[in-house]
Amino acid sequence: MVEVEAKHILHSGIFHPVLRQWQSPNVEITVNALMYPIFITDEQDAKDPIASMPGVYRYGINHLRKMLQPLVSKGLQSILLFGVSKHLKKDHIGSNADSAQNPIIQAIPLIRKWFPNLLIACDVCLCSYTIHGHCGVLNEDGSINNKASIERISEVALAYAKAGAQIVAPSDMMDGRISAIKKKLALVGLMNKVAILSYAVKFASGFYGPFRDASQSAPKFGDRKCYQLPPGSNGLAARAAARDVSEGADMLIVKPGLPYLDVVRHTKDAHPEYPMFVYQVSGEYAMLYHGAQNGAINLENVLKEVLLSMRRAGADCIITYFTPLILDMLQPKSKY
Repeated sequence: MVEVEAKHILHSGIFHPVLRQWQSPNVEITVNALMYPIFITDEQDAKDPIASMPGVYRYGINHLRKMLQPLVSKGLQSILLFGVSKHLKKDHIGSNADSAQNPIIQAIPLIRKWFPNLLIACDVCLCSYTIHGHCGVLNEDGSINNKASIERISEVALAYAKAGAQIVAPSDMMDGRISAIKKKLALVGLMNKVAILSYAVKFASGFYGPFRDASQSAPKFGDRKCYQLPPGSNGLAARAAARDVSEGADMLIVKPGLPYLDVVRHTKDAHPEYPMFVYQVSGEYAMLYHGAQNGAINLENVLKEVLLSMRRAGADCIITYFTPLILDMLQPKSKY
């Protein structure tokens, strides 16, 4: 039997209708060009407003169906899930990132049952589940233990895949995590049934502040500049994307979005055969929201302009907290 190298596996990028649409992009704003990020907390009845992101909530499992139903009816096709630990014990290796009590592990089968055509992606990271708030496992001196980190990240990705996630999206920025995830998926026969959406080009950005509030994942000491990319690093951005492509990623993310559209264009030009995602991050959301609330801009007009700029730069799909509003904007307007 001839084994296929991970980077030559194509089925993992086309097994779902939405995945196939991402392989055939255009520059319009359409429902299949949107992915909605959702925070799910381990408190089942919670619906917690996020002060730094007005209009965005942390949802308990018991609120998910009611929240998703109208969005799916308006055309929502894909979601990106983030777990938030309010009560689960945190430790040095993020043990509850893939435990049976994890809110993502519990939510995936329910969402698959309620909305069988909705494509589910899961963010894969340890920061919400570690006592130190960093994205990997640490050495005693506080530096990243990359080997231990990618072992844990790949274990978490596998757990989400087994729970029913169709996409795993490692956001940790550890070296070699795509290959590690591919190997674990292959061992259980899931390599051609689960796509890897890599946060390939993730910058150490000041635009993440509201997200860290939402996910309760701010580092307890230091920062993430030793594993996220420096904002001015064109070369490292290119190397990071090329590395993840070589290890078998199916799709690539540039994050944040608007401040890095030149990097989006460069990355898409270098890897035109790979679906390109842009994450319009929490700080971008808050900036536009508060600008509109204060009368400085018309939100719908400026949002449309920003989205088109992302598409024009090469984005095949945009991950945005504005997805519910955009779905409303895309609904056919009555003639009467």
